[in-house]
Amino acid sequence: MGDKSNAPVIIKRKKVVGGDGHHGGAWKVAYADFVTAMMAFFLLMWLLNATTEQQRKGIADYFSPTVPVNRVSGGGADMFGGDSIMTDRTLARNGTGQAVGLRVQGQQSAAEAAAEVAALREVEQQLMGVGGESLLEMEALRHVVTRVTDEGLIVEIFARDGAPIFVGNTREPTPVMVELMTHFAPIFGMVTNPIAIDGHLRTQPVVLAENPVWDISSGRADAVRGLLVNAGVEEVRMARITGHADRRPVTTDRFATRNDRVKITLLRWR
Repeated sequence: MGDKSNAPVIIKRKKVVGGDGHHGGAWKVAYADFVTAMMAFFLLMWLLNATTEQQRKGIADYFSPTVPVNRVSGGGADMFGGDSIMTDRTLARNGTGQAVGLRVQGQQSAAEAAAEVAALREVEQQLMGVGGESLLEMEALRHVVTRVTDEGLIVEIFARDGAPIFVGNTREPTPVMVELMTHFAPIFGMVTNPIAIDGHLRTQPVVLAENPVWDISSGRADAVRGLLVNAGVEEVRMARITGHADRRPVTTDRFATRNDRVKITLLRWR
């Protein structure tokens, strides 16, 4: 037998990790995050189903900052003498001429443009009932969608399946349209912007020898003008009344009820 007194001593140490039988609690945090995300998702789906298109537009606008754009070019001080090289598109502000009590196209400063946009957005919020209770029933508001564009504040009232805004194929407004205009008129009085009204129709499936779509669309626009004037809007603010017949559908289906609509625009001062 050999001498093993000089053999190395090997010591085995076993590392014991504490914790439960599922390798720690990190999985609980991940699971909680997953449950929270699913709850938020289903809450979002419920809100989208419970709100109108107009209310969703108002929520989106709340998170969309308004960026004012100066529509007047400054020109130069030397070669052009302060005039703009784009005078065919904007008016140069060279200090000559006089305009008392008259807004001239292209004469808005950046501050004036921003103030006007803010005023139009305030009108839009009042129309939608954002920040307070709406004067209109939820069903009536489902006929309305608004948006602020370079042209101005556009208020579009459209027909829905089973819920028209005019009686049949006539110019006679339904009670829903009368109610909307009655409540919109004092809100339009918050500003003095000119008003343009455009009437649109859907395409009829039957071709007529004498199709009255032009007369009907322009007649509906004029009927809305009359409702607004009777409700208190000044006649002098009416800048344009136009009938577009069925030439400008908003859907790919030209026969869709959604194409029966009236567009009211509070035009921006340029």
